[in-house]
Amino acid sequence: MKDIDLKRIFESQRKFFYSNATRDISFRIKKLKELKQEIIINEKEIEEALFLDLHKSPVESYITEIGFVISEINLCIKKLKSWSKPKRVSSSITCFPSKARIISEPYGLCLIISPWNYPFQLLISPLIGAISAGNCAIVKPSEHSPNTSKIIKKILDRVFEHEYVFTALGEKEVSQELLELEFDYIFFTGSSSLGRLVMEKASKHLTPTTLELGGKSPCIVEKDANIKVSAKRIAFGKFLNAGQTCIAPDYLFVHKDIKDVFVKEMINSIKEFYSEESINSKDYGRIINQTHFFRLRKMLDDGKIIYGANYDEKEKYISPTLIENILPNSELLSEEIFGPILPIISFENIDTLIQELKVKPKPLALYVFSQSKKIQDKIIENISSGGVCVNDTIMHIVPQSLPFGGVGNSGMGSYHGRKSFETFSHERSILNRKTWLDLALRYPPFTESKKKIVKKVL
Repeated sequence: MKDIDLKRIFESQRKFFYSNATRDISFRIKKLKELKQEIIINEKEIEEALFLDLHKSPVESYITEIGFVISEINLCIKKLKSWSKPKRVSSSITCFPSKARIISEPYGLCLIISPWNYPFQLLISPLIGAISAGNCAIVKPSEHSPNTSKIIKKILDRVFEHEYVFTALGEKEVSQELLELEFDYIFFTGSSSLGRLVMEKASKHLTPTTLELGGKSPCIVEKDANIKVSAKRIAFGKFLNAGQTCIAPDYLFVHKDIKDVFVKEMINSIKEFYSEESINSKDYGRIINQTHFFRLRKMLDDGKIIYGANYDEKEKYISPTLIENILPNSELLSEEIFGPILPIISFENIDTLIQELKVKPKPLALYVFSQSKKIQDKIIENISSGGVCVNDTIMHIVPQSLPFGGVGNSGMGSYHGRKSFETFSHERSILNRKTWLDLALRYPPFTESKKKIVKKVL
């Protein structure tokens, strides 16, 4: 990227945006269709890139990345015209006679910075929202997933002129350079620590920002839970992408009465998914790089291994691992794990557990396994989180009617489906007053009689 003048690209996008080309709804739909077609054409290359970066199988790549994105595009193509229509709203009697409406207009130039764990989906998905809303964008894929970043650039360069959408490849210095520019909107997905830096840079220009971060998402299993189904669904959510999922269950709280049998079912599910030797499974991923491998490898020493803890440095492989009796000062209890290690902690009283969890930083996801609506509601009402999934994991991001995003330490803002269009749009309020009536009530001089009338009206 050294030979690319990012400021020049930025200025060319500003000029293109001011041409009003992106305000045409038909133009946006046309580009979304072209993007969809290019993704379909390059499906195999995307799968190959995801395998090289993360050892993802073709099926997992399609379900969690390619298919997810195509579904988002299809919805936007279908609904964009209706989403874009001005919304008539009621005015106020104090403004009579008048009409009021809200229009959705694009912010302008957007910066999208994406992570490495779902490198295709987590860049293209917000980009779909930015395009649908009529913005231009510079996107920065992660340098840690270089193969996927290259195919993203190939696809986007074929569909979009650089003055419309530009892909900036490179190391973290590229992100730093981009954050110095005065974008109209920033969308960042990554760690909480980097999110703080992004927000600090955004504050310099008062740039509105969406932060999709993470945190320690708790998973609570009450004694009335369906043990077999719950164990399978938790194993799926935790070990998908080798645990490198921002909404993966990060620690598991199981009622003491069912802990032993639940652990057995978890182990059975792991073996069913990935066999006895998960290193040989075509469906089990790898850790993104050596730095994260060694970080996770160190955590294996912080408790008693129930199952797993096998690793291969050369392969960047760590097997699905269940661990208990965690050391009090371990990062397993305080930091987001972001890997295939699941701490298991038994509890006896749900009220005590709720009190312990409700004071912790707000997580991106909360998982509740119980057949009792009373218990479900009690947990949901007392523990704040970005989203909640009851009797399952991960799947709450699938319905396009549900916004996805964090709260507090796990982020701000949300997207997916219509919410993506709304996130990248400024809702502009417009009041249109008539001139055939102009009451003197609001004009000076202000008298007590005017005050009495105003009090009655208001």
